[in-house]
Amino acid sequence: MAKTRSYKLLCPIARALDAIGDRWTLLILRDLLAGPARFTDLQTGLSGIAANLLTDRLAKLTSDGLVTKSDGQHGAALYALTDSGKRTRNILFELALFGGGMPHPKAQVKPGNLRTVATTLGAAAARVTLLTDDFVAELRVDGEQITMRVEDGAPTVLYAAAEEPDVVFETTYEALLQASEGEISLQDFVADHSRMQTYTHDKDQSFMMVMQQIMNEFGA
Repeated sequence: MAKTRSYKLLCPIARALDAIGDRWTLLILRDLLAGPARFTDLQTGLSGIAANLLTDRLAKLTSDGLVTKSDGQHGAALYALTDSGKRTRNILFELALFGGGMPHPKAQVKPGNLRTVATTLGAAAARVTLLTDDFVAELRVDGEQITMRVEDGAPTVLYAAAEEPDVVFETTYEALLQASEGEISLQDFVADHSRMQTYTHDKDQSFMMVMQQIMNEFGA
């Protein structure tokens, strides 16, 4: 592992940046908040990161107790967040809100996968007070599958296919960004930029209640 740099300051903000302030580190945490991932999954999602740099960042995050490494299927290492690592969820959501008000880059590179969508929706869902029935929904964003589950009022959003979903909601990454950044209304987003299939009666209403609350969090 490369030698790490430190501000060497007692300030808690400086200490936090010592742990997560290096380039790419927050984006690695962002993708792991969507669920455990293999090295290749992370490298694919983080368009432009070199393999040796990803290895270095994961080693530091593991050493700092933010990430665990275990044996996954077929001998591939699987990386996941510790409880301490999961505490970065709110930090990343606030960065998403801040970034949503910044100009788009002229040269745009779409993420190699959309784990970022699961992370951001999950962080927003965790902030809402859910007064709705339990359900399982599968969001298909540009064909990539994301599971939204509400159980006993507690939401979880993971980058994975849903088993026997009550609702399947299809949209695009661009439209979802536009809705979350207030460029289009939720009504226009649903009417003109999505398609929904309902497999369990009334669960579409429960799903849309949650989506409305999530979009309100982005608007806050």
